[in-house]
Amino acid sequence: MTGLDSWYAFMKSHDAKALWDLLHPDAIFESPVVHSPQRGRDITFKYLASAEKVLGGPGFSYVGEWTSADGAVLEFKTVIDGIEINGVDIISFDAEGRITNFKVMVRPLKAINMLHRLMAEQLAAAQS
Repeated sequence: MTGLDSWYAFMKSHDAKALWDLLHPDAIFESPVVHSPQRGRDITFKYLASAEKVLGGPGFSYVGEWTSADGAVLEFKTVIDGIEINGVDIISFDAEGRITNFKVMVRPLKAINMLHRLMAEQLAAAQS
């Protein structure tokens, strides 16, 4: 199973352990709303697990895929509270198929603003 296959499997299963195992210890997460890259498995896991809860509902789907030897760009679409969200996940994998870098880009602006609020709420709930 490739790293990309493992990512798709996580998105279907929502299995937190599978996500943890998929992340390289030095993984980096780049958010569309946080200026600095988030470095390390712990924080990357928190962001990706929260994003999966916020975005990964029944309306979420990947609608495009572009791959290279060590990565992929996955275009996604969903609707939350009547706002259509379109974005891409840019994922890099190491030789063992673990995620080393995960960058998210989202449009339009009102979707980014809503995701900023929802992600802050989800991350705060995860701290409790």
